[in-house]
Amino acid sequence: MAVLTVDTLPKLLLLRASEKPSGVALREKEFGVWQRETWEGYLGHVRRFCLGLVALGLSRGDKIAILSENCREWLYAELAAMSASAVGVGVYPTSPAAEVKYVVAHSESVFAVVQDQEQADKILEVIAELPLLKKIVVMDRKGMRAYTDPRILSFGEVEAIGAEHEGNHPRLFREMAEATRSNELAFLIYTSGTTGFPKGAMISHRNILAQVESVVDVTGIRASDSVVSYLPLCHVAEQIFSVFLPLSLGMTVNFAESVRTIQEDLREIAPTVFLGVPRIWEKLQSSILVKIQETGRLRRTLFERAIAAGAEAVRKELSGGRPGPLDRLGRHVHHLLICRALQNFVGLRRARRCFTAAAAISPEVLLFFRAIGIPILEGYGMTECTGFSFLQSGGDVRLGTVGRPIPGVEYRIAEDGELLKRGDGVFLGYYRDPNATAETLRDGWLHTGDVAEEDPDGHLRIVDRKKAIIVTAGGKNVSPSLIENALKVSPYIKEAVVLGEGERFLSALIQIDLENTGQWATSRRLSYTNFRNLASLPEVRDLIAKEVDRVNGGLSSAESVRKFRLLEKELDHDDNEVTATMKVRRKTIYDKFAPLIREIYG
Repeated sequence: MAVLTVDTLPKLLLLRASEKPSGVALREKEFGVWQRETWEGYLGHVRRFCLGLVALGLSRGDKIAILSENCREWLYAELAAMSASAVGVGVYPTSPAAEVKYVVAHSESVFAVVQDQEQADKILEVIAELPLLKKIVVMDRKGMRAYTDPRILSFGEVEAIGAEHEGNHPRLFREMAEATRSNELAFLIYTSGTTGFPKGAMISHRNILAQVESVVDVTGIRASDSVVSYLPLCHVAEQIFSVFLPLSLGMTVNFAESVRTIQEDLREIAPTVFLGVPRIWEKLQSSILVKIQETGRLRRTLFERAIAAGAEAVRKELSGGRPGPLDRLGRHVHHLLICRALQNFVGLRRARRCFTAAAAISPEVLLFFRAIGIPILEGYGMTECTGFSFLQSGGDVRLGTVGRPIPGVEYRIAEDGELLKRGDGVFLGYYRDPNATAETLRDGWLHTGDVAEEDPDGHLRIVDRKKAIIVTAGGKNVSPSLIENALKVSPYIKEAVVLGEGERFLSALIQIDLENTGQWATSRRLSYTNFRNLASLPEVRDLIAKEVDRVNGGLSSAESVRKFRLLEKELDHDDNEVTATMKVRRKTIYDKFAPLIREIYG
C-alpha cells in the first residue's frame, strides 16, 4: 500500500488520530467542568458530521458558512467541510444580519452552521435573499422548540445522519479525506472590510502547511504546548493557533468561555503559548495598572521600582549588554516580591511563547510586559499571506519592529515605501473578485498596502497603511497609528482616531475606557449615570488631557495632538464604526463625526 502524503489538514487529522488516539486534543468547559476530547473522538465527530452533510447533499467545492463563538463544533464543521473537499467560511458572530447576509450570499454557501437561536435568527431574517442555502445546522437549539422551518437541523441530528450513512458506506470518509489535494481551496477568510465590503481570501492547504512549517521553525513551539482559543476563528491568526499548529504538532486546544472572560480563563488554563492582539495586551496592562492603584503605598512603590528596574534591564539586554550580578539579584528579588504575582494575575505564569499580531502595538506596552518577565514577540502578517510573514525570534528583538521574514518569504520595499511579498504562503486570490485579485497580486508579488522601513540590522518596521498616512498642511507625513497606539497605552483611553489631513495641526477623537475611567470617577466620588454622562465630566476631560500631554512629551512637534474631543458614545460594530475585529472604519468616523471635526478645526 502506498504511503499517504500528508499535505492537507484532513490527512493531518487522520495521522494525529492514528498516532495518539487517546491524547487530549480539545478541552472545553461545560457547566463549570472541563470536558476533554481525544484525537480519536475529534476525528469521529468530524467524520460523522462530514458524512451527514454529504448525505444531505454536500458536494465537492460547496461552501459552508460557520457562525459561532469558538467551540469544538466550529472545528468539527470546518474539518468536515475540508474532508469532503468543500470549503468552510467563517462569519463573525458579532456581525449584524446585513453583514451575515453579505458573506453567506457572496460565498455562495449552501449550508450554515450556527451556534444558537441568536445566530439562527440572523440567518432566518435574511433567508429569503439566500436562495442557495439548503440547511441551517444549529449547535444549541435551546429556545427553538417552536421553530418549524424544515431547513433547521440540530448538530446532533446531522451527526446521527452521518453515522447511518457511514454504516452504508464504511470507506467513504477516508476515501474523501485521502483524495484532498494541497492546491485545493481549504477555506475562505473574509477580510475585516475597513475600507469597503469584506473580500473573501482563498487559502489553500499548501498555503497553510507552508505557514506552519515556517512558524514552528522560528518559534520552537512543540507538541507538549497548550494554547487557549478565544479570538474569532474567522481570523487567520486564531486559525494558526487553534487549527493549523495543533493539527500539525498534536497540541491541546483549550476553549475560553468568551473573549470577555479571557483574563479569568487564562488564570485557570495557564497556557504555554498565547497570542494576544494589541487590544488584549493593552487591556491586560490596564488591569494591572488599575489594580495597583487600589493597593497601599508600599506595594505601589515596590511595583514602580520593579517596573523601572525591569525596563532598564530589558533595554540593556536588547542593546546587547549583559546584566551584572547586582542587576540579576535585583530582578530576582523583584520577581519574588512583585512580578511573579503579576504573571499569575494575568494568567501567563507558564507561558513559554507569547505573541502579538494583527495590528500595530506600542513599544511601551511590550517593554512593560518584558519588565515583568513576559517577553512578547511581535509579528506581522495578513490574511493574504495565511498569517505571519515577519516575526521576532527570542534572542533577536528590536522593540518597534516586527522582526525578520520567516523562512520561505521574500520581500522588497517599493519606491513609494509599500511592502511587497511573495512565497508559498501567498493566497490564491479573492473569491469572485478578479479585479481586486489583479490589483493585489502583480507579477508574482503581493502588494500589501502597508508602508514599511528596514533598519540597518534587517528588522522591519511597519509605518502604517498607505491609505492611512496623514499629510499635514506643512507637508509632513505622519503615521496616525503610531500616535493612536501611544494614546491607547493609557488605561483610561480605549480608542483614539488621529485627524489632520491637510490641516495645520493634528487632533484626535478619543473614546474613554468605560470600566477604568468609571472606577477612577467612583473613587473620587464623581457621580455619573451612563457613558455619555461620564465622558462629559470636566474632571474626566482633565484626566484625558494629562494623558494626551504625557504622550505628546515623547513625540515631535508635528506629531503632537494639539486638540482633542471625547466621544459621547462607544464606537460600535452595529453602527458600522468599527469592524468585527474592532478596527476603526475611518471613513465612517470622518462622516459621522464631521460636525465635531469641523468644531476642532473651525
